[in-house]
Amino acid sequence: MLNINRKLARLEKEGSYIKVGLVGAGQMGRGMISQIESMKGMRVVITADLVVDNITNAYKHAAINPSDIVETNDREAASRAVRNNNVVATTDSKLVTSLPEVDVVVDATGVPNIGAEIAWDSILNNKHIVMLNVEADVTVGPLLYKMANASGVVYTGSAGDEPGAIMELYDFADAMGFEVVALGKGKNNPLNLEANPDSAAEEAKRKGSAPKMLASFQDGTKTMVEMNAVANATGFLPDQPGMHGFEGTVKELPGIFIEKEKGGQLNGRKIVDFVNGVAPGVFAIIASDKEEVNAEMKYLSMGNGPNYVLYRPYHLTSLETPLSIAKAYLDNEATIAPYCGLQGETVAVAKRDLEVGENLDSIGGFTVYGKLLKATVAREQNALPLGLVDHNVVMKKSIKKGEVISYADVEQTKESTIWKLRAMQDREF
Repeated sequence: MLNINRKLARLEKEGSYIKVGLVGAGQMGRGMISQIESMKGMRVVITADLVVDNITNAYKHAAINPSDIVETNDREAASRAVRNNNVVATTDSKLVTSLPEVDVVVDATGVPNIGAEIAWDSILNNKHIVMLNVEADVTVGPLLYKMANASGVVYTGSAGDEPGAIMELYDFADAMGFEVVALGKGKNNPLNLEANPDSAAEEAKRKGSAPKMLASFQDGTKTMVEMNAVANATGFLPDQPGMHGFEGTVKELPGIFIEKEKGGQLNGRKIVDFVNGVAPGVFAIIASDKEEVNAEMKYLSMGNGPNYVLYRPYHLTSLETPLSIAKAYLDNEATIAPYCGLQGETVAVAKRDLEVGENLDSIGGFTVYGKLLKATVAREQNALPLGLVDHNVVMKKSIKKGEVISYADVEQTKESTIWKLRAMQDREF
């Protein structure tokens, strides 16, 4: 991220700025619009949402004059508005991905199928794409990343999201030649595999969040998906199905992430995991086989070894997304991407007994939760990727609570983009 502030300042001084197209004016999108409006050399010039008032309110809260907001679904009118330094509110996401004036598209919808469509359309229109949609990324990201590379554009996850923050620690340690033993994040709440929008409703109301979103954190799905993204970026794998989910403090982490035969709790090295007790931070466990390096780490109060922890105690979610936008546009680089292909798979597990003919719902709902497996294990089980689950997927077999749902257990009532892309990805790789 070095020098991005100066590069953006230079861009503005030259009378130019990065033109951002955003899809999704929910909590993440709103915060991002306001943050970008405080920055040099960048602006969200067009935003799409099903509810136009969400967009206009987001722009107004960012201190944009209401007279500068143009509501339209017409391409020429939108182009003219952007050329006149106005901003556009639209209900048409394809207008965002196809508008010639847009340099970088951001998907902040949180819906896997919509995210896949936005990324696909952005790449086809030769635009960089920043994903605030990890669920779509872990399902079809390897294909989208390969497509983007072939098209000369950047496909990237977001800074500020936990996978992006973990990747920064990994890149830092790896560049210096440390062995990276493990990568992980803290979990904010106790794991409750039965959490659903009803059980999460009261807490969600207190926190001002959506019950479904909160349930997806409580049932562990979000954690599985986020560490899946890290696995695909680094080649690190879950040490056991669903990861360990250790308890511990930051100071205890180096001792936890040691192999069992050496007094720790791991089956192997180069793993991804999560820990209750260190939220909202992210961490990397590192080691060195050099005597002088270990002596200096001890001198620097990093501990007595053999492992050390790099810990970042915050991640600013969509407020940091502009850094990924700038990195893609200015340096043609990703913050995090599935460089290693499909290494992990977050599979759908029955949250309760499921009967023939039942429609599944979606992430954070009543029917399924996610569990991170090695991709090889998921293939052996013919397991259904969680990102393919939606209301158009129907059970054609009954399965018991806690069982992994397979492709053979379900059928589609309506084909979706993400299913098509996943089939293409499976054939490609």
